[in-house]
Amino acid sequence: MQKGEWSYLAVEGAEFVCRVTPRARRADIRREDDIIHVAVNSVPEDGQANAAVMVALAHALGVAKTRLQLIRGHTSREKVFRLI
Repeated sequence: MQKGEWSYLAVEGAEFVCRVTPRARRADIRREDDIIHVAVNSVPEDGQANAAVMVALAHALGVAKTRLQLIRGHTSREKVFRLI
């Protein structure tokens, strides 16, 4: 995916629901309706997978990863990020 491919979604205050697959064979990000599916190679330990998801989502939106805030789902596969 090219950087900023989903830049039209990058509106301040927008919330993104993500379904995460940690320890995936291949890193990938795709949208299906209102849910963003993110597969990361990182393990779900010490926030490594959360950080990898944040990087992938920021890349797709074309924003800095510091503009994304994890508001729900710190330890679950379904996460909600807010763009600040």
